[in-house]
Amino acid sequence: MKYNLEVIAFNIQSVIAAANSGAYRIELCDNPNEGGTTASYGMIKTAREKTSLQLYPIIRPRGGDFLYSDEEFEIMKRDILLCKELQCDGVVVGSLLKDGSVDKKRTAQLVEAAYPLGVTFHRAFDRVANPFEALEAVIACGCERILTSGLKPVAIEAVDTLAELVRQSNDRISIMPGSGVRADNIFNLAKQTQAFEFHSSARINIPSAMEYINAGMNESLESTALNIEEVKKMVEELKKLAEVL
Repeated sequence: MKYNLEVIAFNIQSVIAAANSGAYRIELCDNPNEGGTTASYGMIKTAREKTSLQLYPIIRPRGGDFLYSDEEFEIMKRDILLCKELQCDGVVVGSLLKDGSVDKKRTAQLVEAAYPLGVTFHRAFDRVANPFEALEAVIACGCERILTSGLKPVAIEAVDTLAELVRQSNDRISIMPGSGVRADNIFNLAKQTQAFEFHSSARINIPSAMEYINAGMNESLESTALNIEEVKKMVEELKKLAEVL
């Protein structure tokens, strides 16, 4: 079996690093402190020019919950069209209703708007009331994978739920564990869940290169970057697993 690792890139430096890490796919995001929002046109365009890896921008107009207004939904559809124009490989979406169920109508419309691009349903899934009903809803909408931590803060805490989702999916959709996935747990996570795709931010904080910093502002100017060595270690762990199986 072939295992794939998707990584998050919050800036162009991380996009370039991912290309040299062994990762298979990039989820492109802005605003790490809000869990990721849609990157700018310029960022998506430059990322596409800088890498041949699969590129999946997140389509999320704001942080917070996943209950969107009509206006926000229009923004999402327009951002998807831009991703198609810029020749991305797919997009990452997620939309819920007030009762904690998948917004099937809007999700299906986003999948249709994205075609022929691939579509991942993101960790809005981890906020649903019933993950096994939500799984069937996402499949019905036409998504190709679900990014989930099994409704827990980190995936390693939800291996039983993730394994059950993989079993129920029955190869109709890929269940991609994410959140807290690192080199020291990805091997066991793969064995216990039987998933074949994994997602990691592998993030590190980079200090500012500024020589002058106004101490009176009392702020951190660190930025988030991809830890290329951590990604390489995860890729090696997945290769070991493939050899064992």
